[in-house]
Formats: sequence, structure tokens, C-alpha cells
Amino acid sequence: MTVCLGHHRARGQRPNANLDPGLQGVVRSQNKMECGVDGVWLVGRWARALLGLLGLGMVVHTAGAMPQGAASWGAVAETHFGVRVVDPYRGLERWQAPGVRDWLAQQNRASEAQLMAWPGQAEVLRQLELQDADLASRVTDVRRLPGGQRLFMRRQAGEDQFKLLVQDPGDAPPRVLVDPVALARRSGRPHAINYFSASWDGRWLAYGLSQDGSEDASLHLMELTSGKRVGTPIDRAELGGVSFSADGQYLAVLRLQATGPKTRPQDRYLNAAVWLLKPGAPLSTARKIFGRGLAGLTLQPEDVPEVEFSHDGRWAIATVYTGTQQDVGLWLAPADGVLQGHPQWQQVAQAADQVVGSVYGHGRLYLRSRQQAPRYQVLALDLRSGRVPPLAEAQLILPPSEQVVMGMTVAADGLYIESREGSVKRLYRRAHADQASVQPVALPVQGSFALSSDIALASVGHPELPGLVLDLQGWLALRQIYELNADGSARNTGWQPTGPMAALPEAETTEVLVPSHDGELVPLSIIHRKGLVLDGSHPTVLWAYGSYGETEEPQLGAFSAAWLRAGGVYAVAHVRGGGAKGDAWYGAGRRAHKPNTWLDTLACARYLQQQGWTSPTKLGLWGASAGGIAVGRAMTEQPELFAAVVLSSAALDMVSAEREPFGPTNVPEFGSVRHKAEFRDLLAMSTYHHIRDGVNYPAVLLTHGLNDPRVALWNSTKTAARLQAASRSGKPVLLLVDAQTGHGLGHTRSQQMRVTAAMLGFFRWQLGLTGPLAPQGG
Repeated sequence: MTVCLGHHRARGQRPNANLDPGLQGVVRSQNKMECGVDGVWLVGRWARALLGLLGLGMVVHTAGAMPQGAASWGAVAETHFGVRVVDPYRGLERWQAPGVRDWLAQQNRASEAQLMAWPGQAEVLRQLELQDADLASRVTDVRRLPGGQRLFMRRQAGEDQFKLLVQDPGDAPPRVLVDPVALARRSGRPHAINYFSASWDGRWLAYGLSQDGSEDASLHLMELTSGKRVGTPIDRAELGGVSFSADGQYLAVLRLQATGPKTRPQDRYLNAAVWLLKPGAPLSTARKIFGRGLAGLTLQPEDVPEVEFSHDGRWAIATVYTGTQQDVGLWLAPADGVLQGHPQWQQVAQAADQVVGSVYGHGRLYLRSRQQAPRYQVLALDLRSGRVPPLAEAQLILPPSEQVVMGMTVAADGLYIESREGSVKRLYRRAHADQASVQPVALPVQGSFALSSDIALASVGHPELPGLVLDLQGWLALRQIYELNADGSARNTGWQPTGPMAALPEAETTEVLVPSHDGELVPLSIIHRKGLVLDGSHPTVLWAYGSYGETEEPQLGAFSAAWLRAGGVYAVAHVRGGGAKGDAWYGAGRRAHKPNTWLDTLACARYLQQQGWTSPTKLGLWGASAGGIAVGRAMTEQPELFAAVVLSSAALDMVSAEREPFGPTNVPEFGSVRHKAEFRDLLAMSTYHHIRDGVNYPAVLLTHGLNDPRVALWNSTKTAARLQAASRSGKPVLLLVDAQTGHGLGHTRSQQMRVTAAMLGFFRWQLGLTGPLAPQGG
């Protein structure tokens, strides 16, 4: 499940494919969760890590009580359009301040103590280790190259981080190209590979490395054959957006603007630009090829451009992302002119044209469009003559229908299209011939998959190779990697090892439609043991997200696998604001319509109780990142429906969101406090401002990474302090902050293990789930 707040939709960004729902911190093409734990807190690690960073002593603090000095945490009152808004814990935003550091250390120690006071917490970690050890290795992001090589990411059992490897033609074992574990040993700080991309000719490899979960990646280059590093790292390259010219002589890279001591946090992602240089050349030789200030280009500060060179050497294609807005701008220029220093950019589409994505192959630019197509359609511009035709001349490839067009990718044998019909995924192919029609492609097994237009992602084609590498997974089965041939035949490659715990044959899925407050039917996926008696006794965790038009795809994650094995019920609410039913469904949970997101969540919670799946004392609610809006507001609206709530790196103070680094990029999604109507929308969706004194709130666990660049830490710290002061239920309000993690991208296995164990233990404790998380004797 992607759970991302605020990244632009750059196709060069590689999702961290190994996190459970709520831990995913990367913009998602689609998330590819792994069964087996890639994340949880070891007891005592939180406080030790934070204290080690801050150099603090410990003071035991009772979570749930008013923190010492909370009344003087720098309360601020602001007036927006005649409405007085009080922020009682504004001072907690300064986490470096000595008093705040002491408070954070106290919160970590107290929260760990309460979790460990529950007798089953140590066993949770042991059973998660068993589940993780079930697979010999985890393999993601497989990429085929025309020379016969295969690039992929792999983490073997017991290793702490994914490495980047290449399998050369023949029988020789794969070679390790980039090893973040070795880098961590030398530096004492966890490293992660944010993204990688090979040149079209297979000579060069570009990859982004970051530390401590910060996502602040520098771009590195190496010769793929020799493994030799080339040149010096290029900083400010965290967004990916890397592309090589067809002959491998040039590299285009997206860079953020330079910042200084006086740069505001919210200005970090403004004025990004694309630069061109030769591989290995000094950065001083780079020249800007797309960005503000170049003649003929009209761009806004929040626009983030990305330039890709086509595989045939003919075109440079610029995609302009305006914050999190799904409609993009498209520009084309002959590649030779761009490389020679005199680009001739022509705009093909602007945001008003409602093009949401593109992919090029074999002389055609294919477009995914929502214009007069609420479930999207596919168009094509013919560029074979060298002329750039207007958008009005685009050919209709796949007309609008009841199916939601989700993605597309190009291979040598045609354009592949991914669509969704209810909860079922469909795959189609259209050959490159002029009069070809769109034909269905039979999947080797029914399952969920995602296609991307970027060869840097997992389920993709290559314009010079036939067929696809296709990831398939489901609610009850671990992801497997298939090779789909041009003739429609397919095979399981075996690249992803399996094990006894890679599937849940004892479980099944029930898909229902739940009437919401206005009669709209909300899809709800309920995963549970077979033969379950609906008597209201079953501990149940309900997940909700509902932002950016992202769809919650079926997948067997570490959390859900362990929860289901122990006898719990796991439910996913496909609420408005997501993409389950297309563009209209997304728009119905955005900005002024955002209340539908948490009202849909509440409708699903009530349905689970009314139908006997669970009861208020057995129902837990979980949300992460922008899903904090759906979950946090559901909790503040009807706290009596829930026994426990987990908020992972959650967006909770929406009135202050524009002061965060990703704040300006999120304005298209949520709105701005500078406009009256949008301010009121933001206030309505802000959990922090709807916490009321004297209410019996459920037990709450908030988790956050200190280095989170997407959702500021103070969303969790201020909300925790407010809940601790306001709640009268006597139930715990726990806060765990990890000093060496961020929003999710690059978390190590041990870091992910800690967060999964904390959440599982918390829910088991509060909801009364007692069954084993892994098969005994495993």
C-alpha cells in the first residue's frame, strides 16, 4: 500500500519494495510489500538510539499524564479569516531544543516500558524473526538489459539491507554492485539505495544513496561491466529523475535548488531543474536543460521537471509535475538539439489537458488521460515523421470503460496496459502496428500487479526487449516474479524464493460494498480465517488511506501475515480520495470533499461491527502518512468505535502543513491556509485541532522517524502531547521516535522489524489477540 505524503510523481523514484502498509515512504507507482518482517523495534532501542544521538539521560515518564511543563510548550494562537486557531504545543516543533529533547527521551522510555510490561511482547519479536527467516532471500526491482544482464535488488535472510546486484549472461553467480551494509559498517550509519537506472547501452549504472532514512540521496555512477566508480557523487539528487542519452554519452539528472542557513524548510523542493553532463565529468561542466529561467519555458517555483531520453535516440521528453497534482505538463524536443546545447522544446500538454502519465516507444508517445474519462483512457501521438502533432490529433488507443486504467509500459512487441475491474486486475497488449487492436493477455495466476512507464521499477517492459517481467501477488500469497513472453506464454522465474509461510491457505478474502453516510458504496476487503463465526469476538485491524488517488492493492505483508496467522481479521477500506474507482472517486475525497475519507472509514468500521466481524473492544484502526487524516479524524469523530489506533508517520496537523518541506507540493491535494475556503477544509481535516478535553479516547500508538522529510516529526509529537492531556479513558497514549529513520524509504531490516513488532504487540495487547504469529516449531 503506498503510503506517501507529498512526493512529486517522478518516475525515477524507486519505491522501497519491502515495507508493510503504513511504512511505505516513497511515492508509489505501486507498493510491493513483502511477506516476512522487514521492520520492528527491539525493546529499549528507541530510547537508546535517541539518547545516543542527543546525549541525554533518562527520566521515567508515565505516558498518559500531562508532560512536565506542557503548559508552557510555546502555545501559539493564530487567526485565519476570523477563526482563532490555537496550537498549544507549538514549542514541540523545535526538537533540537534541550527541553524538547528531554521530553522525547522520556516519551520513548515510558512507551517502551509500557509495551514491555505486556507479557507477550518479547514473543512477538521472536515469532516475527521466524516469519522473516522463512525465505532464503527477498528479490525486488528486476530489470532486464538488452545485453542479457539482469539487475535486481536482494536481501538474503539475516541481512539488514537490500544490495544491488547484476546477473551476467551465463552460469556465473551474480555480482554485488552496491552494498549498503558494508557502507553502514564503515560509517556507523545505515545506508540505503533510493533508486537506480542503467544506460540504454548497458555501460553505465546510476544509483542514489542516502543515510539514516533521510532520503537525501546523492547520485553515484559506475561502469556496469567492471564495477568501477566514476566521477564524484552529485548532491541534491534525492528525487531520482535520471536518464541517459541513447548512446550513453550524456546523463540528465534532476537536482534540487541549493539551500543555505536562511532557507525555509518549505522552500526545499522549489525551483528544481534538470542538468546535463557527461558521465564522470565534473559537476561544474553541467548545463541546465530544463527549468525556470530558460527561454521558452514558463514554469512555477513548485514545478518539478524530469527529462527522459528515448531509447531510439530521437527525443527528449520532459514531464513537469506540479506538486502532487496528478495532471502533468509534457514537452518534447529533438534529442540532438538538447545534447548539442540548443534545445527546441515544444509543449504537448499542460495541466488543463488532464494527461496524467506518458510512455514512449517505437515512434509513439502513449498518454494516459482523464479528460472526459473518469476511469481514464489511453491516447497516442505519432512522432515517427519527426513532427510533434497537437494533442487534438492523438489517436484513441483504449477508450473509457467501466475498468480503471491504472498503468502502462512499452516492450518491443507492443504497449502493455494495466486495468482494474472491481478488485480484479486485467492485462492488455496492443502491438506497435498501425491497425493493431488492444487484446487481453491471460495472467499465469490471478493476482495484483502494477505496470510502470519507468524501467527502474519492478513490473516493467523494455522497449528493446519483448514481453514483461511481471510481479504478481495477492492478499493471501507472497509476491512471485513471472516472465511474460510476447506470445502470451509465461513462467515463474523462481527469482523470488518461496517457503512454507509464503501463502495462507487457511485464510480467505471477503469483498463487500459498504454504504457510506451518503449512500455511496465503499469497497471493503476483509481477510480472515476460513469458517470464521461472525460473533463479534474477533480482534480486527482496519487500514485506511485515501489520498493522492492511490489504490490499496492486494498484497501479503509482514504485519498482515502475522496478524492473520494469529487468528485476527485484517480489513482494508478503499475509501474516497484513493483510486479504487477512478478519477471521480479520487476527487470525492480531496480538499472540500475530504470528509468523505474519514466518513467512509467510519462506515466500514460500523459495518465490521454490525455484521459480527468484531466489536468496539476488539477493533483497531491503522493509518500512515496522509492516511493519518482518514484514521485520525475517524478517531476524533467517533472514538467509541475503536479500542486502539496506530498512527505511523501520520499527517495530523494540517493547518501547519505548509510549513513542512513538502508543504507547498501538497497544496494541490489538500489546499492552502492562504485561501479562506481551503483554510476551512484544512482545519476540518486536522486531527490535532479536533482533540477535545475529557473524551474517552482509545489507546493510541504514534511512531515516527526523526529524519522524516515528508511528514514533519511534530505532527506526532504535538498530537501525542495533546491526546495525553485530553484523554480521560485511562488508556495509554504512546510515542516512539527513531533517531535513524525517516518516512520509510531505506529502512533497514532491523529498523522495520522494530516498527512491526511495536505495532503488532500494541494491537495484540489492546485487542486481546493471543494466537501465535508464526507456526510453532518453525
